[in-house]
Amino acid sequence: MKTPGYLGIDAGTQGLSVIFTDADLKIIASGEATYAMVPDLGPECYEQQPADWEAAVDTAMADLRRKLTAMQVDLEVLAIGISGQMHGEVLTDANGDPIGTARLWCDGRNEAEGHKLTEHLGTKCPKRMTAVRWLWTIRHRPEQAARTAHLTTPAGWLAFRLTGEWILGIGDAAGMFPIDQARLDYDQTLLKAFDTLANAAAATSLPGTALPQLAELLPTVRTAGQDAGSLNAHGAELLGLPQGVPVAPAEGDQPAALAGSLIAAPGQVSMSFGTSVVANSVGDRAFAGIAQPIDHFCAPDGRPINMVCLRNGTTAMNMVVAMFGGDFAAIMPQVLAAADDCGGLLALPFMDDEPGLGVSQGGTALVLGLNNTTATPGNAVKAMLLATIFNLKLGSEELDRQGYPRNEIILSGGLVKTPELGQVVANVFNTPVTILSGGEEGTAWGAALLAKFRSDTLAGRATDWASFLAAQSAGSPTSFSPEPSAVATLSQVFDRYRHLVALHSQLESIARPA
Repeated sequence: MKTPGYLGIDAGTQGLSVIFTDADLKIIASGEATYAMVPDLGPECYEQQPADWEAAVDTAMADLRRKLTAMQVDLEVLAIGISGQMHGEVLTDANGDPIGTARLWCDGRNEAEGHKLTEHLGTKCPKRMTAVRWLWTIRHRPEQAARTAHLTTPAGWLAFRLTGEWILGIGDAAGMFPIDQARLDYDQTLLKAFDTLANAAAATSLPGTALPQLAELLPTVRTAGQDAGSLNAHGAELLGLPQGVPVAPAEGDQPAALAGSLIAAPGQVSMSFGTSVVANSVGDRAFAGIAQPIDHFCAPDGRPINMVCLRNGTTAMNMVVAMFGGDFAAIMPQVLAAADDCGGLLALPFMDDEPGLGVSQGGTALVLGLNNTTATPGNAVKAMLLATIFNLKLGSEELDRQGYPRNEIILSGGLVKTPELGQVVANVFNTPVTILSGGEEGTAWGAALLAKFRSDTLAGRATDWASFLAAQSAGSPTSFSPEPSAVATLSQVFDRYRHLVALHSQLESIARPA
């Protein structure tokens, strides 16, 4: 007998995964595939071939089917969800064929355009936003801009290859261009303002060529549950499934991760710790003004999300672990046993630049206060971890000033391999922390949730997105409540850290080679 369920596809920066769940969203099996960056590019240049993502879908599906066959499971896919790395720039011609390579979220060539658009539009446009990349392309690759008929993201391109439709979930779309919260669509006034700037740039780089309006290039915006097409002949062949299987609006990895953490209500914050660190706060209203550390996008239902993103995640902590022999299993108990103030040690984790905090140069990671008493693995590693958590707290201060609620932190990513570290996060933010079962991998499951919500909507079973998520089960969560004594101690350490970050420009001048 066939097993009905949902297919989740997640296209990340280094590889693609697919999962198949049963009708209750329990993961039955997964499939994996990898791909690489385009080689031999310059500094801060990160590009991939869209065809590699499609090939990875084929490989990952073959891997999934091998596992299901070994389990004697014959899948029946009720609906498909897609998530992918946000902020990429995929250019295609009118037929949907890629024009050159895709530039990824981590490609850093657009900083000047980000500042220009932020100033021109009067809203935060980080350098990784897709529209910022498009302005860079107009200026620096005019021959590609002149041929472009469609502009989308990695998830949007995969959705097109499966359905033939240029449709995108509102969360991923918000990473392309600012969203009007009242209309849940691209901001029409800002689109016109963008076209004015783009036309001025094109007059220099593309003399005599009229660019289409940006609205004509962008994919159609859809919220969770809405129609985003179904498998066409090509998509059915690629996945080995029947034509007509409904596909949910393709989402970015951050909105899908929010779904995978069952986050939808104002006051909930998703924190993911890995090579980079992200804190996504569900807002009860649109953000006011511009704050350097905070970017903005949307949850799958269009609710505003305020994001603090750190380039400097757990890398510096991992480096210190390596300095003490690299055995996480041996060192983590010492980290957990270390004093809340790390014996007086204070660290900076800046292996890379941190634009949101005004740190323009990496390579300035350090630990202060080393002596024969304090220089223990537990103290040093914990100090470096605290520095990263403190950076998140610094980046979140404007949200606190504007009175955004923070009632619960849902923790995910590599940090939850040592779940007891959730207590440290709870103490720094003085906020309860929850770790869901399977917190290490939530994005592909979030895509499967989007698929189920689309299926339920078609069947007339769905209510609203927040109620749908609240009704789902993620196993037995682990919870941590703030400890008053530790909260008080860490507040004092945070004040010391703030002073150290304020001195960072002097450290940069010393560290910068002549």
